Amino acid sequence: MPAVRFQPGDTVMGRWPGSNLYYEVKVLRFDPKTQLYTVIYKDGTELELKDGDIKSLTGFKQGRSRSRSRSRSPARTRRSRSRSPARTVRRSSSRTTEVRKEKFKEVLEVRLTPVAVPLENNSNNRHEKKEEKKEENDTANKVNEKTEEESENQVGSRYNLRRRKDQGDGRPAELEKKLEAILPQATPREAVKTTELEFGGRFGVLFWLLFLPVMVLALLILCAQEDASLLNFPLTPPPLHSLWDCQVFGIVLLWLLFQAVLSLLPIGKVVEGMPLKNGKTLKYRINGFYALIFSAISVGAASYNEVDLSYIHGHFLQFYTSALIISILLSVYLFIRSRWAAVDDLAPAGNSGYVFYDFFMGRELNPRIKDFDIKFFCEICVLLFMKHKNLDTPSPAMLLVNGFQLLWVADGLWHEEKLLTMMDIVHDGFGFMLAFGDLAWVPFTFTCQAYYLASHPSDLSAFWIVAIMIMNVVGYYIFRKANSQKFAFRRNPSDPALSHLKTIPTATGKSLIVSGLWGFVRHPNYLGDLIMALAWSLSCGFNHVIPYFYLIYLILLLVHRNARDEHQCRKKYGLAWGEYCKTVRYRIFPGIY
Repeated sequence: MPAVRFQPGDTVMGRWPGSNLYYEVKVLRFDPKTQLYTVIYKDGTELELKDGDIKSLTGFKQGRSRSRSRSRSPARTRRSRSRSPARTVRRSSSRTTEVRKEKFKEVLEVRLTPVAVPLENNSNNRHEKKEEKKEENDTANKVNEKTEEESENQVGSRYNLRRRKDQGDGRPAELEKKLEAILPQATPREAVKTTELEFGGRFGVLFWLLFLPVMVLALLILCAQEDASLLNFPLTPPPLHSLWDCQVFGIVLLWLLFQAVLSLLPIGKVVEGMPLKNGKTLKYRINGFYALIFSAISVGAASYNEVDLSYIHGHFLQFYTSALIISILLSVYLFIRSRWAAVDDLAPAGNSGYVFYDFFMGRELNPRIKDFDIKFFCEICVLLFMKHKNLDTPSPAMLLVNGFQLLWVADGLWHEEKLLTMMDIVHDGFGFMLAFGDLAWVPFTFTCQAYYLASHPSDLSAFWIVAIMIMNVVGYYIFRKANSQKFAFRRNPSDPALSHLKTIPTATGKSLIVSGLWGFVRHPNYLGDLIMALAWSLSCGFNHVIPYFYLIYLILLLVHRNARDEHQCRKKYGLAWGEYCKTVRYRIFPGIY
């Protein structure tokens, strides 16, 4: 194991990621597993840097002074001014070569891994023989020319020094051999291991893996009972035939295949997602709303041909277990294929080395089969699953709940492009957490009010009907307005339509909104979502707590997601995030939290 050069508390010079600029930073800690230093800049930004991106203050200042002293030669300045543009570049003297090698060294510090040996140790030997020094100067000149040309054309390969393809420039083949003799070979970049474990760590995810599927099953059993009280929960497990049916499993598979075909149809626009950590952006076809229309037409045609749609309600438990099994099989497939995924394709939170933790969190960020994005498809399937319910004799409460949920589904698919900025897409890997959530948890828990009302009709007075409708409209307005504003600002902060917004600049070049809805609370979209959830639950009355499960769960989910989001933002924005929190005091609930 290499020696640790810097200790916690040392003040050093750290390179700002993606540039050649060095700033004074303080070392906080060193992780021997990842071989990364955690440093803090003067503005409070915390970043993890490699050993090669850090220099001691003494060495950095000496290197700068040498570079300045060499570049201040009057004779050299006069020569450069008198040089004719038509004249060819003369062979550099030894002093010119030294300056070029200093510049070349700075380029290498960005493009080579930390294990690289400094260039001076390989080519800068002042005591070599004249014949060797002459050959070295020639090689350094060629290296300098090659490096300048490569640095303009190579964007995504910071840690690789690759030979450009031949373009008819007539360069000798021996140059590559000289480069290999002079330059150290760059080692392949390894994936950074996940050190901050969420959801209770490796033992916590084992609990969630077992608890969440059982919890949904218990919720659905209670909703179907005549008395949905928790005290009357059956102590004996349901019979196997009520949980599994091959025909139901086939229906679920056919439905997913039908939606997959619809998602691949060449209709709708193609947009780019948020930039990934390697600088690339993925393309997505936005046609979810068209899929909703085609699905509705298909269901209408089935109803016209007297297909019994109440079959879904009568086999609801079997539909859930089928979706659960498919989500488990999908998670296993995703975990296995992630073993061959490129380093840049891995999620930051799913590479801990613990099998169950990485299986739960998801190792690969955006798994794709050619142009078919599996994660994005499952996120859309959440909405398409939710819209089918049994409406044989709908009561006013049933009409309200289904109307609210249909609005929520249609809105999500109409604004499908905005889903690309969600934490699920940008940050979280695609493992069991999202696969189970998209295919089983959300479709069967978010619709528990409708499933409950099918067995427990609720009589609502005109006052409550009007009040609940107003509440849902207010929640929807806050939810949609906040999300649309956030999406527009992320896409184009200079949009004239957003010029009225007040912002706080950050060291990353991005800004934080501190006015309008985003100046009211830090997550107004969460607040709007919770108001709508309250309206959905109130439609079921006050006889049982089961219809309020969705509201309770959503509060816990959004509070936890807020904590995850703020942890990431504090690391990313540093002091600017602290200033933002002082300006916008409340997280979700104004005056409370």
